[in-house]
This record gives sequence, C-alpha cells and structure tokens, in this order.
Amino acid sequence: MSFTPRPSKTAPDTAIYDRRESGVRTYSRSLPRQFDKAEGVWLHDVNGGRYLDFLSGCSSLNYGHNHPVLKQALLDYIGADGIAHGLDLHTSAKQSFLEALEEVILAPRGLDYRAMFTGPTGTNAVEAAIKLARKVTGRELVVAFTNGFHGMTLGALACTGNAGKRSGAGVPLSHVAHEPFDGYYGPDVDTAALLDQRLSDPSSGLDAPAAILVETVQGEGGLNAASPEWLRAIAAIARKHGALLIVDDIQAGCGRTGGFFSFEGLGFTPDIVTLAKSLSGMGLPFALTLFRPELDIWSPGEHNGTFRGNNHAFVTAAASLRHFWADDGFQDRIARLGNLLEQRLEQMAEEHGLSTRGRGMMRGIDVGSGETASAITQACFEKGLIIETSGSHDEIVKVLAPLVIDEALLGAGLDILEQSISTELAPAASLSAAA
Repeated sequence: MSFTPRPSKTAPDTAIYDRRESGVRTYSRSLPRQFDKAEGVWLHDVNGGRYLDFLSGCSSLNYGHNHPVLKQALLDYIGADGIAHGLDLHTSAKQSFLEALEEVILAPRGLDYRAMFTGPTGTNAVEAAIKLARKVTGRELVVAFTNGFHGMTLGALACTGNAGKRSGAGVPLSHVAHEPFDGYYGPDVDTAALLDQRLSDPSSGLDAPAAILVETVQGEGGLNAASPEWLRAIAAIARKHGALLIVDDIQAGCGRTGGFFSFEGLGFTPDIVTLAKSLSGMGLPFALTLFRPELDIWSPGEHNGTFRGNNHAFVTAAASLRHFWADDGFQDRIARLGNLLEQRLEQMAEEHGLSTRGRGMMRGIDVGSGETASAITQACFEKGLIIETSGSHDEIVKVLAPLVIDEALLGAGLDILEQSISTELAPAASLSAAA
C-alpha cells in the first residue's frame, strides 16, 4: 500500500445524524466523513478516502485497527460459539486473560495485584478505585490535580479539572480537592512539597484524604508529564498521610508512554491502577481496576456492572498481551519511535518558537491557542492526517499514532503536521515581521 494519504473531498449526508443523534457528538464535527473500513494505521471513508490515523481512538487503538493476530483470535472464538456476555461467571476467555495478565505483565514486573472487572469504560474503573479507597480508609476526600481528566460519571467527574466537562454534572461535585500538578506554578515551585505542607498542617482546611489520584502524563489536560522525582514525592506523601495512591493509566498505559504501565522504572508502586482504552487491544469495551490483595475487602456484589464480563474483549486482550508483551521487542520499538517523535516535534517547536509536551508516544506541541490548534488539525485533515487537540484551551496538537506504525509512515504523518504548522503560523509570522 502507498504511504500517501488520500483524503476525500466529499462530505457525507448527515441528515440521519442531524435528525436522530444528540448534538453532544464532537469528533464527527471536526472529521466530517463517513468512515467504513480500517486496518493498521489507516481509516477509509465511503468515497475512497484514506486517512493516516494519529488519533488512535484517543489511545484505544495502540495496536492499530483490526490487528490480524487479534482479529483472528476473536474470529476463532466467535466461530466456536464462545461466550460473549458472562457477567462475572468463570469462563475460558476470562481464565486466559487472567493467566496472560499474571504471566506476561504482573510477574515479570514483580507486581501483585488483584483484578476487578468494573464495566465497559475507563470512568467505571476510576469509580471503583475511589470507592474502594474510601471503603478501605474510612475517609471521604480524594486529592486530584489541576488539568486532570478521569471520566464523565459523577465520582470520576468530581476528580476532573476541566470546567466545561464539570459543568454538565448538574449537581455539586464534592469530596475532591484539586491540588497543583507538577509544574503548575512553573519550574521553581515544588507543588509536591506544598501538598505535604497542607496535609501536615491541621489548620490548612485540607482533610486527610482517602486517596491521591494522579496521571503520570495528563492526556486530556495537555500532555503534562510529571517528573519521576515529583511522582516519587507524591507516592511518599500518600504513605505518610495514610492515603492510597491511585494511578490513572487509562490513556497513558498499555505502552503509550513506553512500558506497559506508565509508572514503570519511576521508582514507586501504586496501591491501585486503573486501565481501559487499549486494554482489549482492538477497541472493544474493557476496563480494569488493579489493587494490592490486602485492599480486596469488597463483599460479593457490593460493586458490579452488567458488562463486566465482555468475553470478546478478554480474548483480544489476552492475545495482545502475549503477542506484544511476551518479550522486550515491542517496548524497545516504542522507545525508538518515541525518540523519533520527540526529535521531530522539538525541531518543529524550535523553528516556530513553540514548546513540546509529553513522554514516549504520547506527545504534542503547544501552538499557543485553541484557535490555532484547530486550524492546524483541520489543515492536517485536508491532507489526509487525522489528529486532534488537548489542553485547558485545546492549545496542544496531540500525536497519538498507533504504536505499530513504522518509521516511514510516522515520518510521513509528521511531515504533514509540520507543513500544516508552517502554513498556519506563517501569516502570524509575516504580521510580526511587518510590525
């Protein structure tokens, strides 16, 4: 297949969507095409358009679209009349997943976690995590961080910083304190020390927390990457003050930042970890909350969900773990791609006086405003590259290319991004020079 994207200029007939689908939809507004096929790093529309996908389902498709190994595993399972929906029954598919999780992921990393199947999406995993932390500690408060994003159900939404998302709740979002993330006040302010000071002062007004909930790299909040030193300090603060440390690895996990978990090699181990998005490997709904065995104090049925037994997702998840993570080859490949991505984005940033964000294959470039970022992503789309934004004001152009992409295609997509940035920033540069 050619390395060249082939965008279609024909917008779809949107009458049925306008008539029947809620106006809450977002991506279809900035990507106005009718898509009908996908494989690897490509999305195809009904008019023959082919698009290089640097969105990857918001990191739900780290292994690309319809990876042949995962697809075949699912086809074989369905063809054998395998159980699709199983609540929390013991099934062969669940057994295979748990064995793969234990043998391929947990044991080699020296981790001992219980697995809780929470429901179809990431917010379900977060809800279970904060609910468990409150149950274990007997406390109510959760410490979350500025620019954090953790989900759209009420408990997870309370931990989310974005005002636009929070405003849809319709009720007070309480029992959460939003403390400054690493670098929030600039490089000279140690926000971990500030948190420790507040928690140590009985007159600070900050109650003893049940949990501290953190993303090591903030996906929707602008690709802010916490330093290892700051994260280790936060882990120590949680221990000191009797709180459980929850790492939200829903977007940053499953290889996106390099290791299977985003906290690998950073010198601390969370009490609780939430996973979703690329956990199934194929974009099938699957969320998981992992926690230390001694925290497993749930009574049977105390927290459940109808779709916590998605056996199709168990099948593809087990296949993805064994195919991609059984040795260091895939992780080494991510490191090479991440270095290439970092170098190219740094070059673009230096040329235009911009800055970069992120870690591993979860990186972006700060173009200064949401308006500029939107213009750049639209210019990319017109050239056949699907890419989106993040940040407080949507000012970060975010690269979430599939982790299976080859260097040539990654470079081709970054060429399109570079061209689009240069085109959109050129008028501003010309005006500045004239002034």
